[in-house]
Amino acid sequence: MPEVTITIGGRNFEVACQGGEEHFLRSAAKLLDSEAKTLVEQIGRMPEARMLLMAGLMLADRLAGTEDQMRAQGAKLSRLEAELADLRARPAPEPARIEVPVLPRAVTETLAEMAARTEALAAALSERLPAPPA
Repeated sequence: MPEVTITIGGRNFEVACQGGEEHFLRSAAKLLDSEAKTLVEQIGRMPEARMLLMAGLMLADRLAGTEDQMRAQGAKLSRLEAELADLRARPAPEPARIEVPVLPRAVTETLAEMAARTEALAAALSERLPAPPA
């Protein structure tokens, strides 16, 4: 079982851990040391047990806040997943219906008649006009 020397609040400690877990131990010790340094800067020198207790409590408080945030985010995620499932379960909306205005038959017939008359007038005029010079 490997022994690792960690420093917390300026004090060295020999700690044993499982093989391969040294990195995790050092990471945890670094967090605890950060809290202990804050205490030492604010309060000054204090007994080892008190420093470790206070630093541990500060970390526990931070952890509790993080867990509260995770629970709130988990609840929010659950609500959003339920809303998404509800939206997916709904039937597809009916296609939008677009109505195109239709001209009455009498109007289209009148327009066709006017076009025919205009073409007849154009043809009659072109017959009366002299041919353009070539």
